[in-house]
Amino acid sequence: MIEVVGVRFKKAGKLYYFDPDGLKINEGNHVIVETVRGIEYGTAIKSNTMVADDDVVQPLKKVIRVATKEDDECEAENRNKEKEAFSVCEEKIAKHGLDMKLIDVEITFDHNKLIFYFTSDERVDFRELVKELAAVFRTRIELRQIGVRDEAKMMNGIGICGRPLCCATFLGDFQPVSIKMAKEQSLSLNPTKISGICGRLMCCLKYEEDVYEELNKKMPSVGDIISTVDGTGEILSTNVLMQVVKAAVRKKENDPPTIDFYSVEEITVIKSKKQRQKKEESAKNKDVVE
Repeated sequence: MIEVVGVRFKKAGKLYYFDPDGLKINEGNHVIVETVRGIEYGTAIKSNTMVADDDVVQPLKKVIRVATKEDDECEAENRNKEKEAFSVCEEKIAKHGLDMKLIDVEITFDHNKLIFYFTSDERVDFRELVKELAAVFRTRIELRQIGVRDEAKMMNGIGICGRPLCCATFLGDFQPVSIKMAKEQSLSLNPTKISGICGRLMCCLKYEEDVYEELNKKMPSVGDIISTVDGTGEILSTNVLMQVVKAAVRKKENDPPTIDFYSVEEITVIKSKKQRQKKEESAKNKDVVE
């Protein structure tokens, strides 16, 4: 086990572990730490805590100090400089006629580097732009092309649920999301209904995926032939969360069907839809051979 503190540099950014180096750091404290990018100003999300050695990427950087009033003022000044740098960079982009959209600007706490984040549909030759920005700001310049999900995280916005975007408010990392998750949850496969404002599948499809996977294990499929207390019938639809099926049931073979709802525990699958389809295909192939 090793003692660490958890630090974030953005509101919904990734959590990084640092060695407290004997300091007592409380949750919410601002701290000055050394990173691969230089000296940075961050917020402690986890106070001094013990974690397994395997959860830490070595070598573990140390916390330099708890932020002072002067550090807070310097950080506020940096935010203003970022706004100025944003305006200057936009002017330079327009001047060179570059096909790129500037999204955000970051300046390291020690003023060692300015990082410009942008999006573009193609590769951009920004060598001349970097030279001009370096001449203006007299520091190291880095231009970093990002994807549409990162753009949404930085810009923030309102999702179709009416709330601020998850990625911009609390999601530290993007989780893999697939169309299979939408199918598992019986959602419309219309891209406009299951995509976020970034144009990719909504991150929230992942939230309940484990529950749906577990519930779907117990659910029969539409088209399965089942046995109920009222007779034999065919499943017309299913409700995964309620664990209920809607079926057309006949008490006797020639009776007209009645539509009713049954709990999964009340039914027994006699023949699945896949078995029926397989049997039908086998019969067709047999006829072709003959």
